[in-house]
This record gives sequence, C-alpha cells and structure tokens, in this order.
Amino acid sequence: MSAHAKICGLTTPETLDAALTGGAAFVGAVVFPKSPRHIAPLHAATLFERARGKAKIVAVTVDADDALLTEIALILKPDLIQLHGSETPARAEQVRMLTGAGIIKALPIRTDDDFAAADDWEPFVDHLMFDAKPPEGSALPGGVGARFDWVMLAGRAYRHPWFVAGGLTPDNVAQAIRISGAPLMDVSSGVESAPGVKDPALITAFLDAVRSA
Repeated sequence: MSAHAKICGLTTPETLDAALTGGAAFVGAVVFPKSPRHIAPLHAATLFERARGKAKIVAVTVDADDALLTEIALILKPDLIQLHGSETPARAEQVRMLTGAGIIKALPIRTDDDFAAADDWEPFVDHLMFDAKPPEGSALPGGVGARFDWVMLAGRAYRHPWFVAGGLTPDNVAQAIRISGAPLMDVSSGVESAPGVKDPALITAFLDAVRSA
C-alpha cells in the first residue's frame, strides 16, 4: 500500500493549491499563536473551503481551551483536530464531543520508551502521529525540523493508519517510508523557504516523492 501525505501549516491559496494538485490526503491549519504558521479560524475557514471534499482538513491545536475549540468547530469545521500539546485521552474524548471532529494525537518521540504512550492513546484517536521531540527549551511542540530514528518504528503495528512527522523533506521522505513502514507522512518546515513560508515547488516535490516511494 502506498503512503499518503499531510501538508501542515498552510496559509496561502498558492500553497494550498499545490498541496491539493499534488494529491495531499490531508491539509493542516495551525491554530496556535506561538507558531510562525498560525492562522486564525476565520482566515482558515476562508482559505480551506476550497479543500473540502478533496482532502481531509486538519486543525492543529496545542492545549486549546473549549472556547477556541468551539470557534474552530463552528467556523472552520475541520474533519480532524490534531492535539499537539500535553492533552490526555480524557481530554481527547471531550474534544471529540465538543467539536464532532476526529482526533489526531501527536506523540513526541526521541527514544523507544516514548512509544509506550501509544497503547494508552489508541482507543481514543483516529490517527496517532509520531513526531520528533523538539530540542530542550523549544517554545514549539513541533515544526522545528527535528527528526527521530525511524528504525524505532520498523515492525510496529497500530489499529489505525499512523503518521510520521519531524524533519521530513522531499529528499528523505521516501527513505522514511521505507524504514518506518508508516502509511502516513506529515511535513511542515521541510517544505518551507523560511519559517512559516511554504514553497509550492517543495510541496510538489514532497508529494511526488511520497507517491513514488
């Protein structure tokens, strides 16, 4: 089975169109003010409406409160909410009930021990995401270009399709697919010319590499 991709942190029509034309299965809006990719729910709703029915729309949040989640659900109407903070499985259930959206939970990975949390999370998510643990002192939980050893994922199996994220680029994503066996790939900083500035050509190259892997 071929892998599929999520292009995350999209903020412009040109880059979203590159993702959709290239066959991205998921497109992500980061609703987190500390991120250079932050986009407000109303702006996201206007931008991502063109993606509806073509790719799954994902709202990426970090320990969002009920007010923000309600705003996202009512205005953006995402297919999935990505939890990228210190949320618990119980909180995930609350988010699902509040928004009516599916759940992606990002788990920070550096060592084999970090995979233990996956067992606790599996009953509560539509997708797990294994993302590189950011460097010590980072103000961001992801999108910093860090990567982990994909060999740690080889042979692992999960009940739902799962993502690999962190440090992926057009040049290494085929290797990541081959080594990890992951069915889903997530990229953000790896298709940017500067922090928060997506490059349509890099998006196209990334999606071509995923499709050819």
